[in-house]
Amino acid sequence: MGEQAAATTAGIDSRLEGHRVELTGYCYRMLGSAFEAEDAVQDTMVRAWRNFDSFEGRSSLRSWLYRIATNVCLDMLKAGNKRARPVDLTGPTPLAQAALNPLPENTWLEPVPDGRVLPSVADPAEAAVARESVRLAFVAALQHLPPKQRAVLILREVLAWKASEVAQLLDTTVASVNSALQRARATLADTDRSAPESANPLDEEQRKLLDRYVAAFEGYDMAALTALLHEDAVMTMPPFDLWLQGHADITGFMLSIGAGCAGSRLVATEANGSPAFAHYKPNPDGPGFVPWAVQVIDVSGGAITGMHCFLDTPRWFPLFGLPNHLDAG
Repeated sequence: MGEQAAATTAGIDSRLEGHRVELTGYCYRMLGSAFEAEDAVQDTMVRAWRNFDSFEGRSSLRSWLYRIATNVCLDMLKAGNKRARPVDLTGPTPLAQAALNPLPENTWLEPVPDGRVLPSVADPAEAAVARESVRLAFVAALQHLPPKQRAVLILREVLAWKASEVAQLLDTTVASVNSALQRARATLADTDRSAPESANPLDEEQRKLLDRYVAAFEGYDMAALTALLHEDAVMTMPPFDLWLQGHADITGFMLSIGAGCAGSRLVATEANGSPAFAHYKPNPDGPGFVPWAVQVIDVSGGAITGMHCFLDTPRWFPLFGLPNHLDAG
């Protein structure tokens, strides 16, 4: 009996865990926070485990889990907080006025590793939709929607659920779902969702561009960096509300307030369906390099259009599975 119970337990665990990545992606789009998404999915798994005996197969296990996850996210969103990028809150700061003013962590949209939110799919078109739907700009746009509209839009347009399926999940009518979707589309049409063009896998030109970016950044060669940046490129640095626009202000900042980044090293990673780098600064207390930021890079039209540098390193590097030290050399 004990072995049978253990086998049953293992079977339930395996069935639930098989949905973890896609549920994390859903909760991340809803909440805009990698850590809150993981908390929401863990809560979903616990609730599903506790109530598995009452799950009678009247819907698919996947639908049932999404129903639980939606309710968890809606509860978490009742406080009314919506996360944003620095570009959503203010205009660009001229270099002469640049100052580093941190805001609370729950202000900011957070990066997320691709592997935690993008399940493996065979269909390239489906994979492309999934990547686009975790881009920083798209997730930021979602934050402008009321929570239930957000859920409807994600379920209908990202996950391709039928209106009837969404209505059943939300205990509402198909007419209500269609109305919510129409309002959500109208809101998103009024937000800035300028999407980078980076493909996955990156094409040859994009790889060369990023290789040149790494060389310019590690060499702290501002002339080379300027040649890679779009004239309207932006640089953001959460938790600071400051953001800069244009290569002159970006490179000027890097040579002044940001001069401590000279001599850094970049390690390639992937975040939000985009190319990204772990940024390590020279260790002030000894040899080697220490974590500083996760950079999410936007590429469009053969140039770098965005450098989104998330500086709260005690949180990001473990999340991305990155080492906490790089050796010199």
